[in-house]
Amino acid sequence: MKEKAGFHVSYWMFAVLAFLGIQYLLTAQQEVATIPYSEFEQHLKDGRIDELAITERRIEGSFKEPLPSGQRRFVSNRVEPQLAEHLQQYPVRYTGKVESTLVRDLLSWIVPAVLFFGIWLFLMRRLGSGLGGGGMMQIGKSKARIYVETDMKVSFADVAGVDEAKDELKEIIEFLRDPKTYGRLGGRMPKGVLLVGPPGTGKTLLARAVAGEARVPFYSISGSEFVEMFVGVGAARVRDLFEQARAQAPAIIFIDELDALGRARGAGPMSGGHDEKEQTLNQLLVEMDGFDTSSGLVLLAATNRPEILDPALLRAGRFDRQVLVDRPDKVGRVQILEVHLKKARLDTDVDPQAIAALTPGFTGADLANLVNEATLLATRRNAEAVAMTDFTAAIERIVAGLEKRNRLLNPREREIVAYHEMGHALVAMALPGVDPVHKVSIIPRGMGALGYTIQRPIEDRFLMTREELENKMAVLLGGRAAEWLVFAHLSTGAADDLAKVTDIARAMVTRYGMSRRLGHMVLEREPNSFLGNEAMLGLKPQHDYAESTATAIDEEVQELVQASFQRSLTLLEARRELLERSAQRLLQQETLDGEALLELSAATVVAPA
Repeated sequence: MKEKAGFHVSYWMFAVLAFLGIQYLLTAQQEVATIPYSEFEQHLKDGRIDELAITERRIEGSFKEPLPSGQRRFVSNRVEPQLAEHLQQYPVRYTGKVESTLVRDLLSWIVPAVLFFGIWLFLMRRLGSGLGGGGMMQIGKSKARIYVETDMKVSFADVAGVDEAKDELKEIIEFLRDPKTYGRLGGRMPKGVLLVGPPGTGKTLLARAVAGEARVPFYSISGSEFVEMFVGVGAARVRDLFEQARAQAPAIIFIDELDALGRARGAGPMSGGHDEKEQTLNQLLVEMDGFDTSSGLVLLAATNRPEILDPALLRAGRFDRQVLVDRPDKVGRVQILEVHLKKARLDTDVDPQAIAALTPGFTGADLANLVNEATLLATRRNAEAVAMTDFTAAIERIVAGLEKRNRLLNPREREIVAYHEMGHALVAMALPGVDPVHKVSIIPRGMGALGYTIQRPIEDRFLMTREELENKMAVLLGGRAAEWLVFAHLSTGAADDLAKVTDIARAMVTRYGMSRRLGHMVLEREPNSFLGNEAMLGLKPQHDYAESTATAIDEEVQELVQASFQRSLTLLEARRELLERSAQRLLQQETLDGEALLELSAATVVAPA
């Protein structure tokens, strides 16, 4: 109170002094007479002036006797002496006029200052917007995008192919709608739910659907948006995000790409104890411990790299529940296709079941891209509707790459490619349990494929036996075996096939325990892209077996590959006539589908291998 009283007294004293000063200036101005220069000359000749003060532009002085108006002092603007002497000859009043330079002087000072301030303000705003999304003073504010109830147009009806994940998340929706009733038996809702799955499976869409179904505010932010160049900004944004969400509870906080924020602390050669990401992660852990689930606040997060997350994030009481959002099976792919096909004008021959059978391993994003590519292909050929042929061509474009009809091969190379691709196809047709051949082509595609053979799986497979892996290796080596059988030489066209065959054989020996010589042992584990820093540092990976075992592994892998090649060679020798006819037909038509291959093989009866 004393400080406020002192402030008021000083304010009034300043006001009184300012008033007295203004009054003094006005009074002094009234006591000074402003007279023309001609009148000054007359007063000077009449001897009425007592004293003078002359400047470059003005003359100030006082009269011996005051004027009739009572003013004793005067001021007059100067005129050039030569001009004044000339003007005195005429009966005219004249005076000088001082050109005001106030505006020019002010602008000479103000304009540079304003320009400098404007540039400084622009740079600060640019820096602030790049770092804080709202200026330097807003750098610690959360950059989460807030969607209110009316903004969320996504529901579970828009998410297909992940029925198990939707069932897991229905509990969260019920809890957010009615927290008290749902917790009547003493149970509590998980503080955090982590959506785990490959890229493109719909984790973000699923999180938005949860918010849309629950009709609660949805705070969406990416893990990379927390960390900036300034120390402490990430932790401040985490605090601000949770404060905003608590004020709007019940609400959902969704952190996409959690691995950018929650990477395991101390992992990696360049990590330090004072890393900015670690401080942000520590603040997130504290906030997750500090809120009560009964308040209606739920934390959702998504990642496709759960193996690199910090263990403290995944412990009970933080991310209690992990929901797998995996690649859809055939039924799921049909459901996803039905959602995306509603937006396209389709021909009568389009069958979602057939499309789903041709797309094993496709995610939801891949299927959405497939429908878009097929629509564009139909538009390019000026069709009225999208046909099944457009979907087949789109699948080939996505899987094998864009057709390169301008890549001209000489007749010799074209013949080698034809026999190579027919070798794949005939071995696949000869072996039991192998996916049927859908199409064979010698039209170059993609970066380096001079031809391709597409097989269509009958059903989704999750396990493979030793015999099935050996059949797969034989099919991959069928092209190289055909080249050796027909031309008695080997080419570089089988480089990709050899790499795949070698990987399968090594995995059979070291990971699947399918070697009769080494027995049921796992000698090498699945390579971890994050923990496997040996390749980045130029170090050789460490093995848990002796050099003699390494030699045995190499010998087993070599034996498996050689046996598969010999098997393919034997099958093609028995079908040499069919190989010749099929290769010649492929050279003529460039592309053969499965029905054409069956017609060619029907004319030849071959004993089973």
